[in-house]
Amino acid sequence: MAPFEFRTVNRIVCESGSSLRMADMLVPLLTQHGLQTARVFMLVDPFIAGTQTFKTICENLTSAGHAVHICNDVEPDPPEALVHRVTALAVDFKADVVVAIGGGSTLDVAKLIAVLARGKQELKTMYGVGNVSSDRLPLVLVPTTAGTGSEVTPISIVTTGVDTKMGVVSPVLYGDLAILDADWTLSLPQHVTAATGIDAMVHAIEAYTSKRLKNAYADFLACEALRLLAANLHTVCKEPANREARQAMMLGSCMAGQAFANAPVGAVHALAYPIGGIFHVPHGLSNSLVLPHVLRFNLPAAEQQYAELAQVLKLGHHGDNASQLAQAFIDYTATLSPSTGLPVGLREVGIGEKDLPVMASAAMLQTRLLSNNPRDVSEAEALAIYQAAY
Repeated sequence: MAPFEFRTVNRIVCESGSSLRMADMLVPLLTQHGLQTARVFMLVDPFIAGTQTFKTICENLTSAGHAVHICNDVEPDPPEALVHRVTALAVDFKADVVVAIGGGSTLDVAKLIAVLARGKQELKTMYGVGNVSSDRLPLVLVPTTAGTGSEVTPISIVTTGVDTKMGVVSPVLYGDLAILDADWTLSLPQHVTAATGIDAMVHAIEAYTSKRLKNAYADFLACEALRLLAANLHTVCKEPANREARQAMMLGSCMAGQAFANAPVGAVHALAYPIGGIFHVPHGLSNSLVLPHVLRFNLPAAEQQYAELAQVLKLGHHGDNASQLAQAFIDYTATLSPSTGLPVGLREVGIGEKDLPVMASAAMLQTRLLSNNPRDVSEAEALAIYQAAY
């Protein structure tokens, strides 16, 4: 067995309704930092701030003696200016702890705020892998979708220009506490549930096939994540109030996040980024649009892994060889978008055929991701994948 290192967050709580116990959950974290009460900076999605659950959480924190500052200045694909603006609010508040409740963008921003609020390093020096030299404030992350896995990854994605994104990747960004509370997902629209669920499945698939840092622990998590997600995706789309299925999706998303945090994602994400960056298509949907086409491209280099994933999902027929199982797995991924009501082709989200070469060129800039892909991707091959997805 090749040697490897596996990292993740310090503590995970997986329980529907558990967010309401946040005040109690903070006690050991604050004690660890020599605090009895704290100035809690709450970064939340705009709609979260008006919910009764969130109001109750804040009331409980206040009753426990904590000062609470609520900020809902977040948006999808967060730009650098937003990160700087919200960091200034946390610094002015003299925050002791950062708590984030929201989707992946909110959690990503919170991770950066926890570092930047220390005032020891500028954001522009953090981009890339392993470039964070500062410590951070205590950090609690509460996802409201079962998709991004951001609550357990050391990655924050920032929009750095009109249509470009860059990542900060560092173990410093792992949070102290991740709260997996599926009650936040009960009111999600079906298209968000579907897209974020497929996003989590992509995390599991790409972690399992990663050319770099693939390891036995991440493989185990990726397989179990994919099993949970595949078994419950259609249920949560058809029965949005099904708490048990929602909690299974939340756990699957978390496990997939842990997997790809240690065995990083590849060309599906690399080709999805221009779709989101240029055309502002949500990240999960961007992934779903190119998923089966990238897998078909990767087949010569990943046939055995795809066959193994087919067996995890019990696809194919008794006696199928690796080639048949791998094809069955790719065919299965191609059914996910149409069966959950998502757009299937790039043209359905407003992308023109003339845009494809620009996207292929932009995808080549995602070297951090492309280096993990089981098969090298040229610009011409990226264009061919987009054409297949069109």
